[in-house]
Amino acid sequence: MTGIEAAGQKKMMLFGGQHHPQLTEDVAGQLGIDVTPTRFERFANSEIFVRYLESVRGSDAFVIQAHSDPVNEAIMEQLIMVDALKRASAKRITVVTPFLGYARQDKKHRGREPISGRLVTDLFRTAGADRLMAIDLHTDQIQGFFDGPVDHLFALPILADYVEAKLSSSEVTIVSPDAGRIRTADRWADRLGASLAFIHKRRDPDIANEVRVHEVVGDVSGRSCVLVDDMIDTGGTIVKAADALFEYGAREVIVAATHGVLSGPAAKRLQDSKVSEVVITNTLPIPPERQFDKLTELSIAPLLARAIEQVFTDGSVTSLFDGAS
Repeated sequence: MTGIEAAGQKKMMLFGGQHHPQLTEDVAGQLGIDVTPTRFERFANSEIFVRYLESVRGSDAFVIQAHSDPVNEAIMEQLIMVDALKRASAKRITVVTPFLGYARQDKKHRGREPISGRLVTDLFRTAGADRLMAIDLHTDQIQGFFDGPVDHLFALPILADYVEAKLSSSEVTIVSPDAGRIRTADRWADRLGASLAFIHKRRDPDIANEVRVHEVVGDVSGRSCVLVDDMIDTGGTIVKAADALFEYGAREVIVAATHGVLSGPAAKRLQDSKVSEVVITNTLPIPPERQFDKLTELSIAPLLARAIEQVFTDGSVTSLFDGAS
């Protein structure tokens, strides 16, 4: 069955790009439907071609794509999928991007710079998307970039429940790796009933523009510290933050993040670090060469499926996080 009908009128159809097919299949399994058969081709000059093998007319279409490396290719493929749905008369199109590419480029830091995050959301709107769904956007303001409804989902309940099952809250300190993530860390602390700390980075006055001194604000001595962030890219910031925590007497450090980008040296850095475990969700595919012994991957598929079902039935996505802090 490739679709779900509601009240004999609406029909849900699920579509998946080629960058994380397992996640799309997992979401489909949670919903009890099949992924709509799609033909993908690549022309000799690398142009992408998409054609759906079933009628999508009048459907409530949900298009899942992970914006994984190569990011530009992933985004372009999803844009073409949306365009094909629009031209085939889908009634409503929801772009599901567990990890939204270019979200870190959400503001201008200096003159003559782009705001690429806004550009990407504009492209999806132009292609024909009516709605956008994403998990743990880099900043909340990105919700205002898309000219339409945005469902901003949070992985905190999934990650926090895992940590809570391993550690006693009385021994845990939630740590933000920098001042910019204090709000996220505060939500974690509230949910787990744990103490809170953050790492303050300042320039070393003796070595200009090169080395930063990490100062821990909060009690971490003898504690199990959980470093929380929205993503892990190269792993440099997280490893340095963990080292600072150990210098201040932390007993152990666990890293918890939603998106495992794990670029370049990240896997080796984290495996070789003093961190005991790195917990992420599967918003992005982790190829074998980026996996390592300390890595734990939790499934985001049940959350996505519940959110899609709420959107399809005109329910409340917010209700999924009631009481989740």
